[in-house]
Amino acid sequence: MKKACERPDDDKFTAWPLLLEAHGLLVEELEKALVAQGGPPLAWYDVMVQLSSAPEGMLPMKELAESVLLSKSGVTRLVDRMAAAGYVTRDSCPTDRRVVYAKLTDRGREVFDSVRPQHLDDVRRLFTDHLTDTEARAIKNALMKIVSAVRNANGAQEERAEAG
Repeated sequence: MKKACERPDDDKFTAWPLLLEAHGLLVEELEKALVAQGGPPLAWYDVMVQLSSAPEGMLPMKELAESVLLSKSGVTRLVDRMAAAGYVTRDSCPTDRRVVYAKLTDRGREVFDSVRPQHLDDVRRLFTDHLTDTEARAIKNALMKIVSAVRNANGAQEERAEAG
């Protein structure tokens, strides 16, 4: 019987460090490619993706934080830097002062639209071109399953914390 501190040798545990390595390499390469073409850092691009697909190009900061997987304070700092660069604005909700929206500016939309085609080509070149349709579907399904399980577990923990 293996001890808990020993590393299992099966494919499931081999997949974990490979996922981390692939993620790190892809993020690094995609960031370099965006910046090389005069675009924003990858985290800024991610915010632009979320805002560009939102109604009226705006989202509440809390919702934006959830969609880009940053803390509320992390998104606030990021949006502040993006606002200083003229890519977004921060707008208060007229009916609820507690709600602040991040909104993509015309300049932000122009920058996003100018780098998006090359970025999608880079994602294709670095990621999707290396997968068959079956492999891509399997990765997508596996990651969706993991995301769902972790979100459900986190939701249950939050419910217990609120009840306790």
